[in-house]
This record gives sequence, C-alpha cells and structure tokens, in this order.
Amino acid sequence: MIIDQLDTPLTGTSLKPTPAGVAYTDPEIFIREQAEIFEKMWNAVLRADSLASPGQWRTVTVGREEIIVVRTRKAGIKAYLNVCRHRGMRVCTTAEGRSKTLQCGYHAWTYALEGELVAAPNLTSMPDVDRGEHGLKTVHVREWLGYIWLCVSPAAGSSAPPSFEETVMTEVSTRFGEVQSLENYGIEKLRVGQTRRYEVAANWKLIIENFMECYHCATIHPELTEVIPEFAQGWASQAQDEIHGASFGAQVEGFTVDGSAGVAALPAIAEAQDRKYYAITVRPQVFINTVPDHVIFHRMYPVSAAKTIVECDWLFLPEVVEKQLDVSRSVELFHRVNLQDFEACEQTQPSMSSKAYDDGGALVPSEHHIAEFHQWWARQIGPFARGR
Repeated sequence: MIIDQLDTPLTGTSLKPTPAGVAYTDPEIFIREQAEIFEKMWNAVLRADSLASPGQWRTVTVGREEIIVVRTRKAGIKAYLNVCRHRGMRVCTTAEGRSKTLQCGYHAWTYALEGELVAAPNLTSMPDVDRGEHGLKTVHVREWLGYIWLCVSPAAGSSAPPSFEETVMTEVSTRFGEVQSLENYGIEKLRVGQTRRYEVAANWKLIIENFMECYHCATIHPELTEVIPEFAQGWASQAQDEIHGASFGAQVEGFTVDGSAGVAALPAIAEAQDRKYYAITVRPQVFINTVPDHVIFHRMYPVSAAKTIVECDWLFLPEVVEKQLDVSRSVELFHRVNLQDFEACEQTQPSMSSKAYDDGGALVPSEHHIAEFHQWWARQIGPFARGR
C-alpha cells in the first residue's frame, strides 16, 4: 500500500503520487529505516579538525548506535561502538572529552585509544583473556571533504562496508557532474565559521523532500528568492535534467541575507561556478550547498519517526575565520531558510496521521525528481514496505 503507486503518475493528471502518510509516522517503518538505511550506509558525523589532538573524543549517533570517535596517537581517527565489552555500560557518558585512555565507569575496564583492552581489575589473574579480542568494537571510518564519515555495518574486521567510492562519491558525481566540480570548493581546507543545531519535529524524509524542491520557495523564502530570483519560478537546482547552478540576481553582490558582498571568494572555483548556487543531497543524510565564498554543509540525524536533529556548518576560508571577519550576513541567509523550511516540515508532520493522507499526496512536475528518492527509499527498506 505504501509504495505500490510510486511508479505511475496519477491517471489523467500531471501529478505523481507520494508514499502514504503512514510512511512518515509508523515506528516500525522508522526502525526498518534505521537498520536498512542509516546503519548500512556512510554517514558524515563530525568535522575532522574538531578532534585536533590525540586523546580528543566525541560521541555521535548513527541509526540506533552510539559511537565514540577519537583521535588516537598511533592510528589517526578511530571509531568504536560506545559499549563496554564487560557488561555493556556506556564507556563515554558525556558528549566529548580528552583522555589518555577510554575507561568504563562501572568496573573500570580500560581501553587504549586504539581500542584494545589494556587494564581491568584482576585482569592479570586471567591470562586467557585476549585483550585484542575483548577490545572495543570498531566502526568503519573514512575522511572526505574535511568530515569524518562512519559506517556501522558490518563491524570492522568482519567484512567490507559498502564502497565509499561507489556510494558516496558516485552520488556526488551523479548530482554534481563530477567529483572534481565539488573539489573546486576545497571543502577539506575550509574552516567552520559557525554551526547551528536544529531540533525538528518532523520525519527525516519530509526534510529531504523539502530540500530537494523549490516549489515552495516563492511562498516561504522571500530572502532567498531576492538573492536567486529564478527560485521564485518553483524549479530547484536539483530538479534540472542537467547539473544546474542557480544564478544570483543581477544586482546581487553575494549570497547574504541582504544581497550585499560576502567575504573572500574561494580561489579554485571554475568560471561556471562564479555567482552561482549549487545544491546536492548525498543520501542518506547530507546536504551540501556551495556558493562562491562559502559552503553550507548539513548533517541530519533521525531520532524518531517524528523528530530529526539537523546540524549545519557554514564553512569559509581559514583566513576568514582566523581574522574573525564578519560572516553574520552569510550565515543569516541560510539560517532563515532553515527555520522557514523546518517550520513547514513541522506543520506538515501532523497531517501524515490524518485520514486525508491515507493514500499520500501528490508531486507537481517541478517535484517529479522527488519520486526517484521515494523509489530509492522503498528499495532500501525492501519487502517490509511492500507487504504493508
């Protein structure tokens, strides 16, 4: 029932169907999504430079798993399931810290930053205990675009995770033309000018659908459509048949809340990327927005069927951050866009439980590309959805 209608337009109209409302509310579907999407794919979690020195660690959540991400002395960035191998207590019980080892507060089982068990009460009287075998369970790690990406399935050491090149980088190539086009922005060399964290009372799919289309832009984004007038026509840059950069208005100097000039331009962008806004979705939880002088990088973390955490970084050249140049007008533009989008999603979420949405809604032509996202979603969660 949820996905049977996704492949064919509604009879006699220009509309395509959406999933039924239950897809956005059912806790069982949400658990399936966590298991089959977020826990099986690569997720961007932290800026790598946020762990600047050995011993620094932070905890993050991917799917239903809490993970310790730590900069080690010998092996660079490592990640572990935040579960003591003794009786299962959380090893790290705060959001971040810095320490020489990782110690469980229950029975003092102690792990090296590189993961192996190094100490525990009476451990010397148990010579048969393999310290490596009873070390923390590792999680696959990859660094790209200056971010730490994690894949929690399968456990590191058992078999390989999905190919990063064939999933994440292919997704970027498909939606940005080629990886080189994105690399022109030098995202790995940029610095965080500001981060905002949003708690959104809406299903994660509503947030993705919103980000992918601009049919709503003229209605709720007055500042954005002043800077990029073509968005008022309802077509998003992701909706074009070819990779499309949306042009700034003729009198607009920069991607700022009032259209005034931004800060120092990124030095390696191509001529076709000047005075243009590009946006891509890297499934399952990253949105990347690029403009000539900065990059806006969203990371999304579903908490429940009706709650999602979104973290948004504004990235600038190092000298902009080091000199504390004023980036407030740049940040304010997309912060307003975020607030406007998230309010719309929150106003939509309650209706997903309405009888009026039992059979879903509709996509107009400028939103038809969202149907491909719905089809991808249905493939990932598989027979579970097909049988409902």
